[in-house]
Amino acid sequence: MKKQIKNALTPVQNTSLVAARGVSDDASLAQYIQMVQNIPTLNAQQEYEYATDWVKNHNQASAQQLVISHLRMVVSVAYDFKNYGIPIGDLIASGNMGLMQAVQKFDPDRGFRFSTYAMFWVKAEIYETILNNWSIVKIGTSANQKRVFFNLSRAKRALGIMDNNLSDDQTRQIATYLDVPENDVRRMSRRMSARDISLNTPMGADNDGDEAIVNLVDTRATPDVVTEQNRFHHDASALLYKHLNNLPARDREILVARRLTEPALTLEALSKTHNISRERVRQIEERAFNKLRTAMLNDTDAPID
Repeated sequence: MKKQIKNALTPVQNTSLVAARGVSDDASLAQYIQMVQNIPTLNAQQEYEYATDWVKNHNQASAQQLVISHLRMVVSVAYDFKNYGIPIGDLIASGNMGLMQAVQKFDPDRGFRFSTYAMFWVKAEIYETILNNWSIVKIGTSANQKRVFFNLSRAKRALGIMDNNLSDDQTRQIATYLDVPENDVRRMSRRMSARDISLNTPMGADNDGDEAIVNLVDTRATPDVVTEQNRFHHDASALLYKHLNNLPARDREILVARRLTEPALTLEALSKTHNISRERVRQIEERAFNKLRTAMLNDTDAPID
């Protein structure tokens, strides 16, 4: 249907729908807006006649007139959303697509003006464009979230709230005003306060610092280094337990309790366990450690079983 309507337009009129594909520069946008301002609007009877002719007879010329005569309305609606950071040409393009969907869906016998009906479709397309381009992270996935997204600023103005970081009380006021859950207000406020930035944005105060992308450099060890480290720890553990088992039982127990246990046992506790003085425990620990270290150093070049 959209393709049929666009193809039915004469070359000059089809040019007037260039915004349905996007106006890429300010000069083209200004020319387009000036052109649509000169297109006459339809009265209620004309709307009904053209819509009826299109629905009953599939007269593409009538569908064309419905679209062309409402391009000015699309521009007006698009400018209502100019502060959302989306190029106005893209908003007009989306609105025009919504306008053509309205032509497809409109039933003139229901008694509504086409302009009133089309307004819904135009806004719906513009809403989707804004939501899809606001952030690389999907935003506004539920009806409540969309309501908060498009009405948060209005609600804050109405309630006299100027802060970006909402307090619990302010969040509660806005949630009541918009009739949505407080969590939706809280999450959306945070999302809208933290826009995406380019990874090539300089991080310095004077725009001369490193780009943001440098913070994403993977500083972890490479696989070959990790493999080598794992092998080292494996060999060291094998040597440790090989020579630890060669120590006398009491020496091994004290050394493990003092050096290889978290938290380490105190000299007092070990002295009671082995019924010896704390000084004797310290001496055994020191002797066992020296033996173990010497044995491991002498065995570093020997094969491990």
